[in-house]
Amino acid sequence: MDIPSRLPKENAREYAIRILKSNIISLELAPGSVISENEIASQLGLSRTPVREALIELGKANIVEIMPQKGSRVLLIDYSLVEESRFLRLILESAIIKEVCELKEPQDYSILQENLTLQEFYLKNPSPSKLLELDNQFHRELFRLANKMRCYQWMIDGMEIHFDRVRSMSLSTIKDIKIVEDHKAILQAIQKKNASQAVAAVTKHFSRYKIDEQAIRTKYPDYFLS
Repeated sequence: MDIPSRLPKENAREYAIRILKSNIISLELAPGSVISENEIASQLGLSRTPVREALIELGKANIVEIMPQKGSRVLLIDYSLVEESRFLRLILESAIIKEVCELKEPQDYSILQENLTLQEFYLKNPSPSKLLELDNQFHRELFRLANKMRCYQWMIDGMEIHFDRVRSMSLSTIKDIKIVEDHKAILQAIQKKNASQAVAAVTKHFSRYKIDEQAIRTKYPDYFLS
């Protein structure tokens, strides 16, 4: 597992959830793999209680199955849950983009532009994990511009992990990745304050997983429910 350091003010339960989610999304904890509370607690330097609480939370999100006396298992990917996750995110982010386009005062888009520069670098020097991280940062900045960071947190605390697992797979599978092209289209439309164009661009962006589905299933045939 990849285990980055604990963040300032992050309690043990939050730390355990963050690390487990990150490793499930990156496939370090692959669909179908068994998770031991004791092993995770030892690796994170935590007691079993926060790890157990984190697993229960992931169980509520249908990502982990708690197996009494046997540990926990990362569930196989259910494309119906992926679609629901994508649908919820698209509805929310379309509304966020409209708000950003309607802002009256001049906006500083330098963070988004810097983010795109880094995306282009990691597109030429492939690193799926960095691209996913930058993708998330790009969308997070849209929520910040709209002053809706609580909405962003609610989104990523919910079903978003289902969609993120497939997004991670897509970045590791598809050769002709359109992520930078999509983000450029979103930013250009926002800068023009063309909300309909921006929403169309983000809709296309969030729909690519459907185009990539067959390639993803071919590379990861054992990771899906059906």
